[in-house]
Amino acid sequence: MTAYERLQAARDQNRPTSRAYIEQLFTEKLELHGDRKFADDEAIIGGIGYLGETPVTFIGIERGRDLQERIRCNFGCPMPEGYRKALRLMKQAEKFSRPVICFVDTSGAFCGEEAEERGQGQAIADNLLEMMRLKTPIITIVIGEGGSGGALALSVANKLYMLENSVFSVISPEGCASILWEDAKEAPAAAECLHITAEDMKHFGVAEEILKEDFDNFEQMCAEMKETLLADLKDLTAYSGEELSKIRYERFRKLGVYQEG
Repeated sequence: MTAYERLQAARDQNRPTSRAYIEQLFTEKLELHGDRKFADDEAIIGGIGYLGETPVTFIGIERGRDLQERIRCNFGCPMPEGYRKALRLMKQAEKFSRPVICFVDTSGAFCGEEAEERGQGQAIADNLLEMMRLKTPIITIVIGEGGSGGALALSVANKLYMLENSVFSVISPEGCASILWEDAKEAPAAAECLHITAEDMKHFGVAEEILKEDFDNFEQMCAEMKETLLADLKDLTAYSGEELSKIRYERFRKLGVYQEG
């Protein structure tokens, strides 16, 4: 598959959303709402539950599963209050020593006037800063489209996984093509230039591993994902909070480092 074909697969309307993974992976779930400042953004869902016998905080960017739900979720484009809600849950997880597991699936943060008025850029920046020094394990799984800062705001993790047809990009190929060639129809060429695929992300060290997709056997796919997450948490919880923060910081400092031959 080409990079653009992978992008189309990541955007497939029938692809499982974050809520589907949360329903399969966690038990005794309690969803929490609101950012304590403005409102509750349904584009980001989060709460607490059990992964096996381990209490965790889960956070996911939700696109919605039908038209009515997608409208409520703003088609998976979070507002500032969504990112503030996510940060509130992460800080709560740190307080009670719960690991954080995030699911990313967004074309990007909402870029409308109201989002800018309420501090969209600041909300994303706050998440990046606080996640870098959070003293509890963080694992992120890109389950579909990982678009720009809207995705990165939940991706400053100790480990990042990508499904095989997921993508991660600083800008959408359509947006890139519109800027570079003034023609969104050049998106397939832009997708190749941007190196957005899961294979690219693993090659560059952005993602640790690529997880196989098998939506026809979704329950079994989630069971395998659960085993991977539990093994990771067993390893990560052996570190102190300070060590986890340092490991995460050093992981991101290595990205983009190159040597001229």
